[in-house]
Amino acid sequence: MNLHRQIRRAAFIVIVGSLSACSASDVTEPPPTTITRLPRDLTAGEQQVLKAGNQFSLALFRQLAKAQPGRNVFVSPLSASMALGMTMNGAHGTTLDAMRATLGFDTADLQQINAGYKGLIGLLRGLDPSTTFQLANSIWYRNGFPVRQSFVDVVKDAFSAEVRGLNFSDPSSLSVINGWVNSNTQGKIPTILDHISPADQMYLMNAIYFKASWRTRFDPALTHPGTFQTSTGSTQTVSMMHRDPNPAVLNRVFSFPHLYTAELSYGNEAFGMTIVLPERGFSVDSIAAALTTTQWNDIVGMLDGSMGIVLGVTLPKFSVTYDRTLNDDLAALGMGIAFSGDADFSALTSSPVSISYVKQKAFVDVNESGTEAAAVTNVALAASTPPSLDVDRPFIFVIRDRLSGTILFMGKMNSIPQ
Repeated sequence: MNLHRQIRRAAFIVIVGSLSACSASDVTEPPPTTITRLPRDLTAGEQQVLKAGNQFSLALFRQLAKAQPGRNVFVSPLSASMALGMTMNGAHGTTLDAMRATLGFDTADLQQINAGYKGLIGLLRGLDPSTTFQLANSIWYRNGFPVRQSFVDVVKDAFSAEVRGLNFSDPSSLSVINGWVNSNTQGKIPTILDHISPADQMYLMNAIYFKASWRTRFDPALTHPGTFQTSTGSTQTVSMMHRDPNPAVLNRVFSFPHLYTAELSYGNEAFGMTIVLPERGFSVDSIAAALTTTQWNDIVGMLDGSMGIVLGVTLPKFSVTYDRTLNDDLAALGMGIAFSGDADFSALTSSPVSISYVKQKAFVDVNESGTEAAAVTNVALAASTPPSLDVDRPFIFVIRDRLSGTILFMGKMNSIPQ
């Protein structure tokens, strides 16, 4: 009987508890406390940031999956949103409009957005005492670069950002910035900068670190070599973790058109890993491309309920590092102007600057005990240069006397002599 039929025919089982133990078979320890709701209601600004953040998360993920078919992707949209959210406070005019729309805020008031970020940071940091969640923001600028005090005040208040000027020409500045990255990711991401470009004037950074134990851990004794079929159809032998079906263990599995989804909880259940598995015959890239906000809300709505079917879970152990410059992806999502010579960051500085790059590094390790993950996003602002004229196709050229207007020579180039 296939999994679809199992789920359709089985009576949905109310899953009433779970165990925190070194293995699924150990039932002697009492279950850990379950967190069932936020410590307070979300404000309107926090709801707005949450809704926009999830919209941006899915849009960015779809874009990355589309840009990298057949390849692994691991990204922290929250880290990108935080770093770009700080940067957005320095934008004006159409640049602000483009960044705000890309981040999912449409035309929302910037003050309300900032209040939402501030509140969400506070909630996430202290949400589950059994889980380590660290979030830090920082801004580093070249000594002498004119930074508006109003911008500094906003990012310090809303994002708890450390703001510091450095001598970018001094090699030790690279060590200072990378040291902050290393410290705030518990050494999982040692560096974000390879060098400091002479054009770079400011770096706006977010770092996130997450470490949590499964609410019910996988028993290492049940981990055995297994077969994993890649997107190309080839097979790999990998370490497969296994957890037996148990009504007291939170193995909730649901069936959707062409996919299955399950939730594996951490700690006190404030955090969890949602698995979306395509039905055989459907590619993960096609599922990723169709993962809209509506479909995600449907999945979450089902998972957040109390019913599901109890099944065993087999999950590969894996560790992934991911490194990508997000310029093209963010431009495709609508904020290309921020990378151009037309960018307006006059709320940040009196100097003409644009975003030279947005880079993220991310790390995740999934094993029998739980999950450890980290990410750093760096938004680099550099002195703007006017858009270039790329003479990369046939052209006409004229040599003339500019004072009298006399044409001395004219030419047409269809190809370049070699």
